Amino acid sequence: MFRILTINTGSTSTKISVFDDENEVFTEVIRHSNEEIGRFKTIYGQYEFRRDMIAKTLEEQGIDLKTLDAVAGRGGNMKPVVGGTYVVNDLMLEDLKVGVMGQHASNLGGIVAHVIASPLNIKSYVVDPVIVDELEALARLSGLPGINRKSKDHPLNQKATARIAAKELGSTYEQLNFIVAHMGGGISVGAHKKGKIVDVNNSLDGDGPYTPERAGSLPTGALIDMCFSGQFTEQEVRKKIVGSGGLVAYLGTNDGREVANRIKAGDEKARHIFEGMAYQIAKEIGSCSAVLKGDVDAIILTGGLAYDKTFVGWIKERVDFIAKVMVFPGEQEMIALAQGVLRVVNGHEEAKIYS
Repeated sequence: MFRILTINTGSTSTKISVFDDENEVFTEVIRHSNEEIGRFKTIYGQYEFRRDMIAKTLEEQGIDLKTLDAVAGRGGNMKPVVGGTYVVNDLMLEDLKVGVMGQHASNLGGIVAHVIASPLNIKSYVVDPVIVDELEALARLSGLPGINRKSKDHPLNQKATARIAAKELGSTYEQLNFIVAHMGGGISVGAHKKGKIVDVNNSLDGDGPYTPERAGSLPTGALIDMCFSGQFTEQEVRKKIVGSGGLVAYLGTNDGREVANRIKAGDEKARHIFEGMAYQIAKEIGSCSAVLKGDVDAIILTGGLAYDKTFVGWIKERVDFIAKVMVFPGEQEMIALAQGVLRVVNGHEEAKIYS
């Protein structure tokens, strides 16, 4: 039996799970108030606070840190890498600290994993970090020299769900082609070819379909007009695109469940906007089908919005001619972290070195 602590750091929460091999022993989401987080000037400054909260929670659950064999954290904004399980090293820690690819709470995942594992003389890892970049050369072209398309999406959950789907299909992730739509606060739709995400929208910056809180890809001319209208600062425009776009802008909420309840109550505007989001996801899936030249073993819908059967139905009716549609609601990120470590310790993969 191999015991693994997995850590997923969000902006106002820290989710932790303990696994004995793939068997979940314990899971908890530790909530952090705005007052608690607000007293830190930087994201990096939170790491001791987060570590102490994790240690306290595990102690309350009767889980001794000394029983751990490894710690895995959600990878943050370090330099782009291919997918896999990476040993946390000094270079990674420095890049996460300074936010070499941007500041985000996920940067704390590898840092906190390291500060818990190091005194125990066990290894710390990150698995399929946020900036996994396996894009093919054609996918990087934008149409304007100096601007390249980037891979910023949800590789941990996308790859984990694809592995589950491959197993159900009696094969492996590395042998099949999938289109995976992760549908949460951010929405990313990736073309997976034989174990690599070869094309995907940059959901972190708000590209692709509009989402519960992101505007998605916008008409370029109108966006330029808004930027130079003098009515908004740069920060205000960025907030409109990521944070206050999508469902928030149209309906005043980022909660898909609330929108679904409005639709049940007869709100036709809510239905129109919600179906529009499904429409744009279906269009993105169609684009990924072209990337894979129609050779698609399955289309996978995952994330919180996949719980809504009506929403899923709107997507399926537009894309099920392409391939079988498989639905895995919610996210698989905690077990995916544990599985990434287990693939290394069981000799199925080699741990990658960040450089």
